[in-house]
Amino acid sequence: MAKSKQPAAKPQRITKKELRMAIASIFASQPKTPLNYKQLAAALGVKDDPTRRLINDVLREMEADGRLVEPSTGKYRLAADANRATGLLLMNADGTATVRLPDGTEVSIPQHNLNRALHGDTVEIDIRRRRHRQAPDTTEGDVLQVIERTQREFVGCIYFDPDAIRVSPEGKNLPYEVEIDPKSINGAKHGQKVIFRVDDWPERSQSPQGHVVEVLGDAGVHEVEMHAILAEFELPYHFPAELDRLADAIEPGITPEECARRRDMRGVPTLTIDPADAKDFDDALSLQTLPNGNIEVGVHIADVTHYVQPSTPIDDEASQRATSVYLVDRCVPMLPERLSNFVCSLRPDEDKLCFSVVFKLNSKAEVLNKWIGRTVIRSNRRFAYEEAQQVIETGQGDMLHEIMTMHQLAQQLRTQRFKQGAIAFERVEVKFHLDEHGHPTGVYFKESKEANQLIEEFMLLANRTVAEFVGRELSRKRELPFVYRIHDRPNQEKLDSFRTFIARFGYQLEGATPRKIGQSMNKVIAQTRGKAEHNLIETLALRAMAKARYTINNIGHYGLAFDYYTHFTSPIRRYPDMMVHRLLSQYLDGQTTANAEALEAQCTYATSQEIRAADAERASIKYKQVEFLADKHGQQFLGTISGVTNFGLFIELVDSQCEGLVALRDLSDDYYLFDEDSYSLVGERTGRTFQLGQNLMVEVYRTNLDRKQIDFRIVDMPQNGSRNQGRMQFYNPPDKQMHKKSKTSAKSSKPKAKTSKGKKK
Repeated sequence: MAKSKQPAAKPQRITKKELRMAIASIFASQPKTPLNYKQLAAALGVKDDPTRRLINDVLREMEADGRLVEPSTGKYRLAADANRATGLLLMNADGTATVRLPDGTEVSIPQHNLNRALHGDTVEIDIRRRRHRQAPDTTEGDVLQVIERTQREFVGCIYFDPDAIRVSPEGKNLPYEVEIDPKSINGAKHGQKVIFRVDDWPERSQSPQGHVVEVLGDAGVHEVEMHAILAEFELPYHFPAELDRLADAIEPGITPEECARRRDMRGVPTLTIDPADAKDFDDALSLQTLPNGNIEVGVHIADVTHYVQPSTPIDDEASQRATSVYLVDRCVPMLPERLSNFVCSLRPDEDKLCFSVVFKLNSKAEVLNKWIGRTVIRSNRRFAYEEAQQVIETGQGDMLHEIMTMHQLAQQLRTQRFKQGAIAFERVEVKFHLDEHGHPTGVYFKESKEANQLIEEFMLLANRTVAEFVGRELSRKRELPFVYRIHDRPNQEKLDSFRTFIARFGYQLEGATPRKIGQSMNKVIAQTRGKAEHNLIETLALRAMAKARYTINNIGHYGLAFDYYTHFTSPIRRYPDMMVHRLLSQYLDGQTTANAEALEAQCTYATSQEIRAADAERASIKYKQVEFLADKHGQQFLGTISGVTNFGLFIELVDSQCEGLVALRDLSDDYYLFDEDSYSLVGERTGRTFQLGQNLMVEVYRTNLDRKQIDFRIVDMPQNGSRNQGRMQFYNPPDKQMHKKSKTSAKSSKPKAKTSKGKKK
């Protein structure tokens, strides 16, 4: 029987930035060799005409930038001084650094070639191509000089030694102790946490020199540690007093004249559903059944931009913050409390101004019509998620008709979305029980249930509808600049690696189109639910995905399977939503001009602030996990291997999701070699293998609150000396060794450091 032909996979798209980096790497490896676009296409494995034409474009741009010269028509080689470049230096956790060049190229800098450069410095580097015997060739460089010293601030503990005053920095961005001038300690005491700035690093000095900007307080105090985390990620933790005074002067302004300019929906049954401890209610839902049997659902969003005008002090602060920040115990809001919790918040039994999307749907949740504009509403009831969930589960409670009807519609919207290829990631949220001092007394998990899905589906529908309205309907004649939330397709190499890995567990990721891949991904995640490997496989699937970001250049949202998507529904806590509200208002009023360049710059900044906020949230969770285990040394727990590196195993405890490291040096029963392809450590003598997803009993060995680190030891592992001390080796499977000229054993080969694929970020 003839095998059925599978649809051919579409070639993976390559961006101009990626192409430029690849071409720069080829020229760096052959600096004196002239190459034309055909030779480069062959070297890169490019066969399609659009990408070949893009290679030509990149070559011309690199010549215009002075990186390349054209000694003969159509042939290019590296310019004589092209190995020198200027860029931004970013430190890595292992003490090495990466320099990001203006064209997006990234160059690795070994620790010994940093030349006193610090995180955030603008530096001049000398670029070279380094060849490895056991690892792929890499582009590396040396720092020649610091062009501009960073002005950013760092966090650390200050220590008064007999010979000097030093600060030991926290985080990965500054791997050196900093010497502090005794005249600039700003009242700090020994052992306290401080915010400091590096002023200089004299050529003959062994340490950078700096001064204390602010004293946070005693290390280990909950409030101090939370402020330290915010400061570490350059996030604010209080509002300037002047802004609070300005916000306090703002009145709701719900006058008869203002209401007359809006669609009045105060008579329609309306509710909010939020976390039990929430105070800023920025979205509400209304529902009424129409005489013809169709259903009208209103998605009402707080009209923040009615109160916050562009280029005012409150708006400037909001654009600088770009997002609210959520730590384990608090929300650091984007807007002053008077606005976020009172004036704009859609509190029950109060008239509120909104920007709304009102849908007419049939019983199958098909959108028949929509209306977008400004409204005035009045919420009848504020529900916590748990209260709304109880109504759904029991069929009893306040506003039963509204909640059950919206629940049924939401589930149909959800089913339709997944049929289109949306991916169903549903990560469990880790929460802590904290005592009055902020100390964690327990860990619990917050799961997304039907009440969460009800809100999620209507917010997604509103976001998609607004994006489609501007990007598809209003832009028919001329494309209007707009803020989109985009999510690119996954990297093909990462996706292939994910396919290979899950096959070891008996799962298959099938399909070639985004829709088929999404449906297959959902199937795999559903099959793993409730099994030991579920969290691991879902984590690896997330790592294979691209990162969502804000931009004015729409390419759709892969994870949601939407061609158009934006963020419209949370203007109290996200500045891009405020941008969307303003643009939408302009376009509805007939204005068709907007500064695209300024919008894109703000989108880029908002994305970076969003990443910082997420990193700070993770750091606060990690700190509480370390604090939770700090008094449990020697206690045993069941864990799962969540990451494998050339320096050890990352273990996630099953009951609490606390993650720590079993160091390679503590695997003392054998010499263990790192096999990057199979995410495993392999015992050289015994063949014992530690692999991703494997369950182990471990005990808490060490905890370090300053570094937010947990160390585990495997139960029953011999502790009579460390056989892996100083040995970080890579395992070469037999099929890879066949191509070697000499049959040297892995034991005698010199190890080369590699970046781990298995380390959890």
